Amino acid sequence: MIIPKTREEIELMRESALVVSRTLGMLAKEVKPGVTTNQLNKMAEEYIRSQDAIPGFLGLYDCPSTLLTSVNEAVVHGLPTDIPLKEGDIVAIDCGAIKNGFYGDHAYTFEVGEVSPEIKKLLKITKESLYIGIREFKKGNRVGDVGYAIQNYCEAQGYGVVRELVGHGIGRKMHEDPEMPNYGRRGRGKKFVEGMTIALEPMINMGTHRVKQLNDGWTIVTLDGQPSAHFEHDIALVDGKPELLSTFDYIYEALGITSDEEKEFRNL
Repeated sequence: MIIPKTREEIELMRESALVVSRTLGMLAKEVKPGVTTNQLNKMAEEYIRSQDAIPGFLGLYDCPSTLLTSVNEAVVHGLPTDIPLKEGDIVAIDCGAIKNGFYGDHAYTFEVGEVSPEIKKLLKITKESLYIGIREFKKGNRVGDVGYAIQNYCEAQGYGVVRELVGHGIGRKMHEDPEMPNYGRRGRGKKFVEGMTIALEPMINMGTHRVKQLNDGWTIVTLDGQPSAHFEHDIALVDGKPELLSTFDYIYEALGITSDEEKEFRNL
């Protein structure tokens, strides 16, 4: 059952999402060769608690960490380790926080030093597909319209769209209805309703869409060992249109990137 939110609840959710946004912005400066994902995890937990919030992942489904850090061929749910990141790696950092009784949950795939042109393209297309999907989250559309748009864009570039893992509704629980696959057929699935809030998160592989889980019970990797990218935003349906609750602006500020990609999804 979809749980629409009031305007007041949406504003509380924005606060939760922005805790995560600021956390990812803080981490953006720390992602470099030699740092470990365990070190990033510790920094994130300390920062989230300093924001009058609590880590959203820690303990959820027995998750042992504040961050999920997926390196290279890891798609999602990578557990932090003491293995140093190295030049040319990519690391998808997925983070959650609870504030005011609501969850924030979003993710960004970072470059570690200089990466190859092929990987840069994978990251670019995956992030673009996120916004292509968000544009379809509007009055009159359905879940399948979003999934179709993402799938069509990424598969046209020759990439694999992960099937087993999907985006989701979000609110007082991390995972609410509806599930938001990154593939689908136009006009299919649940209809969007005013006030609904979702976490949309394309997970796109350079090669096959097929994945497997490692023995740690958490980390999902590509079946062919090729890199994967993951970007995620929290979005509310307001006045029939998508409105971003999260932002990558803190990341871009830290990395010296200029972007207006979020402008059309802001209530200015």
